[in-house]
Amino acid sequence: MSTTVFPPESIYNLIPRDEVKTEKPPRYMSKFRTHVRQEKRLNKSSNKTMGPAKVDMPSPEKYLIKHSKEPKLPEKTHFSYLDDEILKKPSIPSKVEFPFMGIQTKKDFVKANAYENIMAVPKKPQPIYADTNTGDKQLLKNSGLVPNYIKKKDFGKTPEYLQQRAEEVRRAQEEYNSYVKEHMKQGAMKQLSDDERNQILQGLKNNWGELHHQYQGLSVVTDTTPKKYRKERLELEMKQLERDINLIERYKTIYISNN
Repeated sequence: MSTTVFPPESIYNLIPRDEVKTEKPPRYMSKFRTHVRQEKRLNKSSNKTMGPAKVDMPSPEKYLIKHSKEPKLPEKTHFSYLDDEILKKPSIPSKVEFPFMGIQTKKDFVKANAYENIMAVPKKPQPIYADTNTGDKQLLKNSGLVPNYIKKKDFGKTPEYLQQRAEEVRRAQEEYNSYVKEHMKQGAMKQLSDDERNQILQGLKNNWGELHHQYQGLSVVTDTTPKKYRKERLELEMKQLERDINLIERYKTIYISNN
């Protein structure tokens, strides 16, 4: 069915038409409405006001007195400095009190003070330094320019932890030496002499020289597999000989097993 739209000035619009009323769907009502309303009434109805719902009325005997809310100053107390009792001079003696008469001292304080001042050693001024162009002075002791470290009691002494470490190394060396002596007595180990050690070292160096001569004669371009394998084999043998030479040169005493 084709729907045709007529313009507002069409003759067909002169015929009155029935007004079509659209029915609204019913409003949504939650099924928990009654439950929520009951819960609200039980939990919130008692807290609608600030504070408790029922307040006890004040009794007429406890009325507000004038100036009762004003801050009150503490009571005045007698103030005295602590130094007054210590530095307080004695009171003036009365006319009835008389000083002690006839007491004499053998020491002449005037002459004694004069001799002490004459024989006194003058105090040395503290060394200072000026750190600004205006002449601000600081103590030289705290500047780091004075070698105070060498004046310490333990200066130049070996620390305790180094002494303990040296003692442990010495003890371990003694245990190793005793272990080697026991095995040498049993015939399980033998010490190489200097001549044997030098011969072995010289033989290793000669072998390394021969391998190095062969390595220098290799082709620069290793384009084939045999050339590559030969180069790698020579390098490995030379590295092994270098490790053996370094091991023998590092230790002068060498033990070998008889087995």
